[in-house]
Amino acid sequence: MRILVTGGAGFIGSHVVDAYVAAGHHVTIVDNLAGGRRENLNPAATFYEIDIRDAELLNEVFDREQPEVVNHHAAQISVGRSITEPLYDAEVNVLGTLNVLECARALRSRATKSIHVIIISSAAVYGSPVYLPVDEDHPIRPLSPYGASKRATEIYLDVYHRTHGLKTTILRYGNVYGPRQDPYGEAGVIAIFVSKMLAGARDGAPVINGTGEQTRDFVYVGDCARANVLIAQATDVGTGPYNIGTGEETTINDLAALAKELTGYDGEVMHGPDRPGDVIHNVIDSARARRQLGWTPTVGLREGLSRTIAHYRGAAETEDKTWSPRTHCP
Repeated sequence: MRILVTGGAGFIGSHVVDAYVAAGHHVTIVDNLAGGRRENLNPAATFYEIDIRDAELLNEVFDREQPEVVNHHAAQISVGRSITEPLYDAEVNVLGTLNVLECARALRSRATKSIHVIIISSAAVYGSPVYLPVDEDHPIRPLSPYGASKRATEIYLDVYHRTHGLKTTILRYGNVYGPRQDPYGEAGVIAIFVSKMLAGARDGAPVINGTGEQTRDFVYVGDCARANVLIAQATDVGTGPYNIGTGEETTINDLAALAKELTGYDGEVMHGPDRPGDVIHNVIDSARARRQLGWTPTVGLREGLSRTIAHYRGAAETEDKTWSPRTHCP
């Protein structure tokens, strides 16, 4: 199967690419390397260094590669930046997604072939939960422009499904963590905690926003990648949305304690102010994905955190970094 992955050099997208390649698919990556890294690129995939906001170049890639599945992971992912720069957030997440959808629609029209578009959304679309665990029927009330832009992409995907006949699926991730997550900037809390704890006092103490009693559903990146493989290979998969999480609620304080135990960190953990746009409690129900996709999480938090720590220590490095990725400039 020919699969195009946007954001395929990023944290989650690169794991999805690896899983597709391992399953025997022909994979093309589109990434502008603003958040992705060259070292994340799979050597078996074809790489185009372009921005999803460049409609002309993106269309040329679709025309050349003729994807049967389009997996759209490229996004502006910072909640904080979406609050301070909502126009930029919408430009990347909404207009960029529309470019992807338009390219898929045009290719379907030219090639008269079925195209399956998988859009990656987020549990951020739900906002502050009115009940837990949050299932896909929960009210949609995002607290940030990021959550709003992700919801907008879902609506556009539904329109393209009904109006243009695209086969579509929506995934809503919980809090994804694992190897390759960037520990700098507004990264996932696990990447930040692990990198700071391994660095000790040299990199400053880890900081918990607020009391630390806020809760999250932490899902391992490899489990997310497996969900994408199941969806691409299924013949009767629905449009979703599908929650992808563990159904287990973990406080940030408990997470910090586990990270201290596994890293051997003996320093202090500081507390800072709450972060605007964040929900207090969140855990998601993935029963629909279990019933319709046959997907369940397989990596628990302790095991996933151990793998992540090993990656940052360098002990789990198994990839050959000596190759040069195949880069095409359309």
